[in-house]
Amino acid sequence: MKKLILLCSLLFSVLIFAQNTYLHCGKLIDTKSGTVLTKKTIIVSGKKITAIENGYVSPKNNNDIVIDLKSKTVMPGLIDMHVHIESETNPKKYLEVFTQNEADVAFTSTQYAKTSLMSGFTTVRDLGGSGVNVALKKAVASGKIVGPRIFTAEKSLATTGGHADPTNGYRRDLAGNPGPKEGVVNSVEDAKKAVRQRYKNGADLIKITATGGVLSVAKNSSNPQFTIEEIKAICETAKDYGFHVAAHAHGDEGIQRAILGGVKTIEHGTLMSKETMELMKKHDVYLVPTISAGKFVSEKAQIKNYYPDVIVPKALDIGPKIQDMFGRAYKAGVGIAFGTDAAVFYHGDNAKEFGFMVEAGMPAMETIQSATITNAMILKMENQLGQLKNGFIADIVATNDNPVDNISTMENVVFVMKEGKVYKQ
Repeated sequence: MKKLILLCSLLFSVLIFAQNTYLHCGKLIDTKSGTVLTKKTIIVSGKKITAIENGYVSPKNNNDIVIDLKSKTVMPGLIDMHVHIESETNPKKYLEVFTQNEADVAFTSTQYAKTSLMSGFTTVRDLGGSGVNVALKKAVASGKIVGPRIFTAEKSLATTGGHADPTNGYRRDLAGNPGPKEGVVNSVEDAKKAVRQRYKNGADLIKITATGGVLSVAKNSSNPQFTIEEIKAICETAKDYGFHVAAHAHGDEGIQRAILGGVKTIEHGTLMSKETMELMKKHDVYLVPTISAGKFVSEKAQIKNYYPDVIVPKALDIGPKIQDMFGRAYKAGVGIAFGTDAAVFYHGDNAKEFGFMVEAGMPAMETIQSATITNAMILKMENQLGQLKNGFIADIVATNDNPVDNISTMENVVFVMKEGKVYKQ
């Protein structure tokens, strides 16, 4: 009986002295309605938002914390739908595959993860790496390292010689013949096996390279590289495992095959036609534009030896076209999901994408919605992420200025909370 009384007393003490956090917000972005509210208090308990009150509410208990954000604009944690968290651009990147061990990649990736979180991105979708991204996801989730919540595709799926074939450019005696286990698909059966292997390896979704790409050591940047039957097999198998499918694609034919095959997002979409834009709308497929990556590669391609020679003409051709395509796609009514391709450029510069989207004609508020409620919906987290709302996970960021009036303020996030814990203030 004494033990029971003691236990009850301890539980009562925990309930009485549980610490809440009160965020006094000068401006608050309601991503659902697309409006900016003023003078609000967000109350956070544990990992969740428990209330949003009008005015600046005082704490009920002496041990509660008050954070003064009265001069800031507060919004949900941002979601980047296209990053590669394991790596980052540099002139020696194509040599590093032969000089770095998996442990080297893992340790370096922790720096990129922290940088991403401190930039306001509390959730990211990793679209392909060596498999370290799965371990990184688990390490962040368990609190071992600091970083954003990660949804990962593990290893991207390619065709032999296609964009994301892991041995492109290798000497013949080193290249071998990678197959489904390594993420290389050459038949419908390969497609099914490759998806199942990603599931076994710990992926959350599937990424395919539906066309050639810019940064692979291969000649073509835009030719279709999967048959529609292979794409359908990938998407149907992915659906069995609760996965959605993202498709890297520059060329129009490859984009159309990906859409008809059942993918959820098109990454880049550089050369898509008006007909393809209509097809995207019909099949409820979202464009992840990655304007930042296009601008970066076209700039660096002008620096001698930054990229291998085979990449330079592709970068100069494709890179400058992405922003214009995005503007046309937005005006045509294509659904837009915010994503940057961070790693192609420097981690931490993700928020420059907001400015590029605004330059192309998308209103500032809509760019923020694309990085919050839209992306949360695609990740099937719309009841937990993307809004500041009672019961939602307390992923909260703030900027000095109102981004509706000054979109560049998104590049300087001054407050970051993830799951109720403050990481930057």
